[in-house]
Amino acid sequence: MIKRIILAVVMMIITIYTTPVLSQPLPIASAETVGMSSERLNLLPALINTAIKDKVMPGAVILVARRAKIVMRDAYGESQWIPEPKPLDIDMVFDLASITKPVATATSIMILAEQGRLRLWDKVKEYIPQFKPFLTEDGKPADDARLWHLLTHTSGLPPYTDAKEVAKNYGDPCPLDSLANYIAKLDKIAPPATEFRYSCLGFITLANIVKRITGKTVAEFAEENIFGPLGMTHTFFTPAEKFKSLCVPTEVIDGVPLVGVVHDPLARLKGGISGNAGLFSTADDLLVFAQMMLNGGEFNGVRILSPLTVERMTEVFPEVSFAGRGLGWDLTSPYSTNGGDLFGVGGYGHTGYTGTSLWIDPETETVVILLSNRVHPEDKTSVVALRSRVANIVASAILEK
Repeated sequence: MIKRIILAVVMMIITIYTTPVLSQPLPIASAETVGMSSERLNLLPALINTAIKDKVMPGAVILVARRAKIVMRDAYGESQWIPEPKPLDIDMVFDLASITKPVATATSIMILAEQGRLRLWDKVKEYIPQFKPFLTEDGKPADDARLWHLLTHTSGLPPYTDAKEVAKNYGDPCPLDSLANYIAKLDKIAPPATEFRYSCLGFITLANIVKRITGKTVAEFAEENIFGPLGMTHTFFTPAEKFKSLCVPTEVIDGVPLVGVVHDPLARLKGGISGNAGLFSTADDLLVFAQMMLNGGEFNGVRILSPLTVERMTEVFPEVSFAGRGLGWDLTSPYSTNGGDLFGVGGYGHTGYTGTSLWIDPETETVVILLSNRVHPEDKTSVVALRSRVANIVASAILEK
């Protein structure tokens, strides 16, 4: 009996010291203390549970914060259906997909701008000489694309390219420089600053520029300059083995769910480290980043960006106002449906293909996070409408501005 007790204590100690521990990033408060209606917020569980019942997704995490206080922080449903159902916990790690773009890649680029190591008006070909310009009908090159064109999806690059074709030419995994050079040589679909075409390729290019300037991958640079300083201990590319049990599965490929492996094919081709996708995180960690942005670039005494940099990133870039994009962030483009219909002008956010969403509203000091794995087990459903409805419920719950 004594031996069993000792063994149980030892196992408990081992569990405590080997399982990653999370702490909530902001204090929890009732909705009413921050000028919101708990009755209205409580419409969210039924909305999410209906989507789960309709097989839109296995489960979801919702986190809502206002005035630097958490008013809702809940997990619903399951983390997976295959190979067997498992419950979803609030501290589980999601494949953020394209939320990687503003959180890791664009923020890294802006830090380098603050350090004087690049200019947004630098031509892309200054860093990647192979970057091919758009050719007019008479064969003349258009103006060269600049870094801000990449950040606003107005560079003329295509949206995507075939990962299998890239693998045939450069291998799997594909070296970062090889993929960047391949993208640089692709025919452009429009002159810079003339069309908005959402492009993963632009952010892969930006990550390569981070590497060429610093000698570090976007994963290394972001960890050293963003996630580490902010204490975002559950935010990373290529999750370590100790975090795999917390990772929410995505699509089933060749009979096996992707667990802690990035869903995006091009990012997966590069070993999980890319500028367009590849970042994994929790709702709590994502809230830390969002609150840093709301605070003008600072959180808990740690400054990541200057207030002016945050302003420039989160306003519609004036040279391409038609795009509705900031520097890495979505404001009023056709993709900004996760902001809903009721939040005012000035909000910004991003979505992820796997079913993730982040919206930040400076006017009301509100953050709305919805994390799901709607591509599990198959990529057959959409959460576009659900994101909007979640945002509308949250906005309608704000009774005091």
